[in-house]
Amino acid sequence: MDSRIVYAIIPLLIISTGVVFAQESISLVSVQTDDNHYDEGDTIVISGNISTVVGKTPVTLQLFTEGNLVDIAQIIVAQDGTYSHTVLAEGPLWNKQGEYIVRVSYGEGNIAESEFTYTPKSDKIETTTNFEVDAGSHGTFDVEYTIIGGTIKDMIVDSEIFALIVQIDATDEGTISLDLPREFIGAEKQNGKDDTFIILIDGVEVAYQESVVFSESRVITINFEQNDSDIEIIGTYVIPEFGSIVMIILMVGIMMTVIVTRNRFQMRI
Repeated sequence: MDSRIVYAIIPLLIISTGVVFAQESISLVSVQTDDNHYDEGDTIVISGNISTVVGKTPVTLQLFTEGNLVDIAQIIVAQDGTYSHTVLAEGPLWNKQGEYIVRVSYGEGNIAESEFTYTPKSDKIETTTNFEVDAGSHGTFDVEYTIIGGTIKDMIVDSEIFALIVQIDATDEGTISLDLPREFIGAEKQNGKDDTFIILIDGVEVAYQESVVFSESRVITINFEQNDSDIEIIGTYVIPEFGSIVMIILMVGIMMTVIVTRNRFQMRI
């Protein structure tokens, strides 16, 4: 082939390739979800933006999993080019765990996609069992628990802050219920009545629920997020025997201080 022809073709290829890339990169519509994972019963918020609004043209939304259509909707676009739509993740079509694809189209040839994962309740693993907590020289005690969305790695007593630290592997957002034996950990006011626990997850204080109160234990439920690790349950005592030892040592220290002070005073006299 004549080298002059080759040199003439190369610029044309470069120009045509650049045009293709430019066409592929330009889209009038964008889409995203407010999370990347949902469980059955969650509300999915789908939103996006139209860069150039064309009259009253709506956004067409389709939701798929494994090629099966789960939801479809026509969404009105606001004057500023934004749009939003909510989908409730429940019903007969929401029975498969896995990846879901949100596909939106606007006008002709303007398509955008976003993905998320979904888990139905039937596929969420619930574990209920006892965990034997090492209390050091005080032996061990059992904590019955139920966890959904993760597993227990360890439970550790931290006597310095009157806490039970529950280490978890949170593979998903979930909940953990703990049956805390009053004999070993509790939160009490000076009059002996129940006080609230302080709950920290990775150093951040969170709320908890307590719907069942027994004479020998307290059952608390804590919600956690995916990838959370350390749950600190802080009360007013943990391993009461340890508290007694501290008081004895403190009293001995006070008595020794008094004795030394008296001896010094007598020597001066």
